[in-house]
Amino acid sequence: MTTQYGNRPTGQQPHGAPQGTANGNVLSIIAMVLGVISLLFLPIVFGVIGLVLAIIAKTVRHERLAVAAIVVSAVGLVGGMVLGALLA
Repeated sequence: MTTQYGNRPTGQQPHGAPQGTANGNVLSIIAMVLGVISLLFLPIVFGVIGLVLAIIAKTVRHERLAVAAIVVSAVGLVGGMVLGALLA
């Protein structure tokens, strides 16, 4: 849409579904949940999957929570293995 004063956009949004609102940080949130789960259950499986998802969220999708998801997944992976070694 343009104005009568030239080809400048008016700032109005086109009709349709909003983009990027519902799925902005999905991979990061899943990675965080898997990182927390890996503290107690199967840290090698859940921690590694969470870490891979967090890295994909950071590099491919550029999600805002990706760095926090990487930290949570790494801490869950290492912490779960240490906790498992102490309790075994």
